[in-house]
Parts: sequence; structure tokens; C-alpha cells
Amino acid sequence: MKRVGPFAYTEHAAVLPALVAGRDPRPHRVVIAGGGPVGLALALALASWGVASVVIEADTTVCDGSRAICISRRSLEILGELGALDAHLARGLPWQGGRTFHGTEEILRFGMPHDALQRLPPMINLQQYWIEQYLVDAAAAHPGLIELRWGTELAAFEADDAGVSMTMRCAGEAYAMRADWLIACDGGQSFVRRSMGLKLEGTAFDGKYVIVDITLPSTYPAERRAWFDPPSNPGSTVLMHKQPDDLWRLDYQIPDDADLEAALQPDRVAAFVQRHLDMVGEGDLPWEIVWISAYRAGAMSLERYRHGRILFAGNAAHAMPIFGVRGLNSGFDDAHNLGWKLASVVRGLAGEALLDSYDLERRHAFRVNAASAIQSTEFMAPPSRGFALMREAAITLAHRHASIAQFANPRQTMPIGYPDSPLSVASDPSTAGPAPGDPPTEAPVRGPAGPTHLSALLGAAWTVLAFVEPGSDRIDPGLDAGLRALETGPLPLRTVEVAATGEAARTTTRIRVVDDADPGARTAAARWGALDGAIVLLRPDGHVAGRWRRPDATTLASALDTARCLHDEEKA
Repeated sequence: MKRVGPFAYTEHAAVLPALVAGRDPRPHRVVIAGGGPVGLALALALASWGVASVVIEADTTVCDGSRAICISRRSLEILGELGALDAHLARGLPWQGGRTFHGTEEILRFGMPHDALQRLPPMINLQQYWIEQYLVDAAAAHPGLIELRWGTELAAFEADDAGVSMTMRCAGEAYAMRADWLIACDGGQSFVRRSMGLKLEGTAFDGKYVIVDITLPSTYPAERRAWFDPPSNPGSTVLMHKQPDDLWRLDYQIPDDADLEAALQPDRVAAFVQRHLDMVGEGDLPWEIVWISAYRAGAMSLERYRHGRILFAGNAAHAMPIFGVRGLNSGFDDAHNLGWKLASVVRGLAGEALLDSYDLERRHAFRVNAASAIQSTEFMAPPSRGFALMREAAITLAHRHASIAQFANPRQTMPIGYPDSPLSVASDPSTAGPAPGDPPTEAPVRGPAGPTHLSALLGAAWTVLAFVEPGSDRIDPGLDAGLRALETGPLPLRTVEVAATGEAARTTTRIRVVDDADPGARTAAARWGALDGAIVLLRPDGHVAGRWRRPDATTLASALDTARCLHDEEKA
């Protein structure tokens, strides 16, 4: 059995399903091509809504090598909703910032947004094989809803207006199956994308990076370290990250015209590692190479993420440079956004046009991510002599001018709002707090079981955040009656009542929390711009659909219809 430190790879059997005349006779709602982090997260998101899926994975183990190692706070919130957070937090290494050096002299120390009121760290480091394993473990808790077919390859497919017919290969045998929807989560070399003749378009960079994992018993803390023109790699850049289990990740740039195959030879890589460890004062520690790979930066995307009954997510839909750790985190956002929408369509709770909003919103997110990622990449791996001269000047000046050193800031991934989302509804103006389309804002509150956070109360349902007006301990009786009718209807909906005083409580569809984590400050209400009271409708992914001062039940019901793309002829 292969091992990397304490991680033991499980070899899963490639098992054919029960076939009738070479066909899987069962009707399937959703087939997910690709059992990596994004495909597994999507399967878990669907399962949280009671929607079954089949995940097709060509390999028989989780991935080899550390690959994507940085998980953002927003992704941790998503993992919490998927039932996979605790394992990630137990092993992952939290970190809040990092340092950048020119040569061996520090020119920048940065920190990511964080305060004592947060439930989760801004980032953790964890190898992708652990991430995938924890998602596989979470999927195993849904045996009737998630079927993971290891050692199975999607060989061919054809879509029509009602679904997708597919040919699978497993254990040397081909068989047919059909599903209502096919979701391509099959990575940067997506078979689905290539078979449809689709290409990623955008900005590709010539800069090449070698990636190496080493075992190293270093006590240095977890943070991002970056070097420009260090003695270990003159004229180029190096990144260094600590991972769990005494594993360290080094990413180092090689010349654009370098022979990549030669650069990946273990003796060449080992020589660099020793030089770099000598430079940082740890060359006397025992170390060993565990995994070697290579990387070339690009910020590219499909023109559309939805093609009828086929949708794309993760690296199958877009590619992101490593700088700012947007790749995997953007993939988790894709799965989170698509999961509730596809489940709502499958269950008949929403119009099919809701899936078009996935395409619009996530392509907007790509553009925002790409803008920051391209800036970081142009600084880390200049695409021309002009950019190189600009970087050299900035780094030289950064020794004396702290403001100029900010050019070297990696611009880490941040939650992205959808200001032009078609799901947002007309709202009352607000000068503070999340606006329609924005992601949720964190705040500590007191719940029925003790201290908690608002992010821990969200999940596979629409949520009404009802901030009680000052001087009252309950929401308006007329609105309350309308909310109770909505809570008991066919749409999964819960109310989180946020009061300034009193006792917390829970019923089947309602949670009452108290905003007294900081007595007298009403922290949650302040952060949400609701000190005078407010009603905020949150989508199942936590983004704001609408907010009002004193809406009536009809306003809320209409907003729910709009945000689900329900037209008059489609309403139940």
C-alpha cells in the first residue's frame, strides 16, 4: 500500500454496475464526470437536497501529490455545509499571512482579513489527497444518494433536449447509461470539453514552475513565503508553504526556454532543494523528495459553462494561476453555486432558467478572479522585458518604501459577489451590510446550544434573516404569520430570528439567536446594516437575494419566485 507519511492510499475496486444487455438500466438524474474535489463537493451539495448522483472517476485512488493545498475561509464554510469541515480543520494548518523577500531581505509582510469574531481561519494548508479523502468519507455517509464508480471512464456521450446518453468503460468492458444531466468536473484536460470541441480562452503565460513536495522536520510556522531573485534561484522566484505531516511545498520558477523534462529530473530538483534549504538556514535537516510536478500559469475560461444538459465546473470550465490560490477555491464556489440550482430544477422547485444564472454568475466570478490573478502572475513571472524592468524597479524601491512593496502582495482569493445577478430582487436601500448579490457576512451570536456564528446556521435551504427591531423581542406579527406559511410550504426555507435580548430557541423550521456576543454592541446587526431591524432573504448558497426594512409576506413570496426563475406558467 502506498503511503505518504501517515496518509495511506486506498485502492478502490473497479466494479461494473448490474447491466442488462450491456446497459445500466436504472434512470439517473445526474452523472458527474470527475471524482476530484469539485465533483465530490457537487455530489455532496446535491445529496444535501436529496438529489442522487453518480460520480465517474477514471482512477482507483485519490490524487497523487499535494496539488491544491490552500483552502480559503469561504471554502471552509462550504465544506461545513457539506458535512466535511471537522476533518479538514483537525488536520489542516491555519495561517493568516506571509512574507516576501528580495534576495534574502524582507520587503513585505502581509495579512489576510481576519478578526476575533470569525469562526474560521482565513486559510488552511492541506494536501489535496487529504481533501479528496475527506470528501470521499463524507460521500460514504450518503449511500443512497452518492454512487462513486472508481476505475470508470467516460468514453463517449451524446446530449439531446431530455438528457445525455453515455458510454462508460470499466474493467475492460463498455456499457451504456443515461442521465438527465451531465456535469463535467473532469479537470484541466477535460474529456467532455475536448469532445465538444470547446476551448478555454484567455491569457496564457510562458513562465514555468517546478513543484516539489519534500519531507522536512522544520518547526517554522505556517505562512506563505515568497522570494524574488534569491541566491537559491537567481533571477527567478520561489514560493514555500508548510503542509501537515512535516511536508513542505516548494514552487520555483525556471527560465521560459528551459528544457522542462530535464528540469524535472530528481537530481536537478534535489540540487535546488538543497540550495534553498541552505539559504533559509535549514540545510542541515534531513529531507526527502516525495513528489515532483510542473506548472505553467494561465487565466482562461470557457465562453459558456452551460451547454443544454451539460454543464462545466472547476478546471473543466476555467484555469487560474496558482498565485492567490483561486483554482480549487473557485471550484468549490462553482459546486456550491451549481449544487442548489441543479437540485432545485431536478426537484421541480425552480425553472430551468435558474441554471443559466450559474453560467452568468460564475463567469463573472472568473473575470474578477482573473483580474487579480493576472496582476499577481505578471509580477511573479513577468511576461515581457518591460514587465520585468517594472518589477525590478518596484522591488528595488520596496526596500525603502512600504507602499511600493504592496506590488508584491499576492492578492489572496476573496469571496465574490454577484452585483448583476438576475436572481436579486428589488430591495430597500441600505448604506451598510451585504447588498443583493453579496456573499454572507460573518457574525457571532448566541444560539440554543451556546455561542455560535451565523455562517454555521446556513445550509441546504433558503434562509430569512429576521433582525428584530430595537425595543421589540419579536418580528412583526403579520410578517411572522406569512413566514410560517412559507416555512411549511414545499420550498426548503428556514427563518433565523436575530434578537438583541432574550433566550435562544429552535423549532423545526426556525432558529432564534441572540445578538449579545459583545453585550450592548449588537455585532451581528451592525455587520449586516440592520441596527434598526431588517429582513434579509438569503439564497441557499448564502448570497443575498434581497433585503427590506419592513416587507410583507407577499413581497417575500414574490422574491422567492423571482430568485428561482419561476414564471407564472411554472408556478406550482
